[in-house]
Amino acid sequence: MRRRKPSIYKTPDELRAMVRPGLLTEAALTAVRAATRPGITTGELDAIAERTIRDGGGVPNFQLVPGYRHTLCVSVNDEVVHGIPGERVLQPGDIVSVDAGAEVDGWNGDSAFTLVVPGGDPARTAARQTLCDTTERALWHGIAALAHARNLNEVGAVIEDAIDETGAWGIIEDFTGHGIGRSMHEDPPVFNYRVRGAGPAVRPGLVVAIEPMVTAGTIDSSTDDDDWTIRTLDGSDAAHWEHTVAVHTDGIWVTTASDGGAAGLEPLGVTPVPVP
Repeated sequence: MRRRKPSIYKTPDELRAMVRPGLLTEAALTAVRAATRPGITTGELDAIAERTIRDGGGVPNFQLVPGYRHTLCVSVNDEVVHGIPGERVLQPGDIVSVDAGAEVDGWNGDSAFTLVVPGGDPARTAARQTLCDTTERALWHGIAALAHARNLNEVGAVIEDAIDETGAWGIIEDFTGHGIGRSMHEDPPVFNYRVRGAGPAVRPGLVVAIEPMVTAGTIDSSTDDDDWTIRTLDGSDAAHWEHTVAVHTDGIWVTTASDGGAAGLEPLGVTPVPVP
């Protein structure tokens, strides 16, 4: 007998169950952001995130990925994603992307932010801040598009346009956003650029992690000898922003933001609605 493929659409009860892990993911990242400063190690940030998630009754879902034992991915400067926390000391002016997720009662949240560590060369810091802001802006445009899209691949086209409007940037194509639920990574893929085909219908029950990854140079990347860290091939800086977003009968809600994404969405004409 052929096994039926699981639906990408969650039930109302399942959507409600995804709110708590989203908030716990947000809490971990908020604590990490507050602690990020010159002189702190990426390993110390990892410990802060793990403590926050476990104290909140969750499990760091990155640690459930085979072969990975950390709570965060911390990617610095030319590292795009999957940077391993450890003894690296953050320096003034570093651009740092922090990715985290929490699992609560078998349901997942996933989110990421990028910041520029205060200090350093003013010109380089300003350029890195522009890259950070461009990527965050693209994320919110993509989330806003989800509120009105008929099909999921419309989101990628909007993200690409938002990035292109601000300059000549590279949009990483080897990694995409994804569905999320019982597993941290599920179908469907969420592209950050135009693709052929419409993709699945956007309708109540769809939950996706939207996560643009943008570089100041090439879209080509390589994997370090640790088999995890992805960095730009030309050594250019990279930024990564991500939120988990649920579509329900009354609208959309960013589960990894305590305000549902209102601060980022309302300037774009979208008012998020709590999961009923």
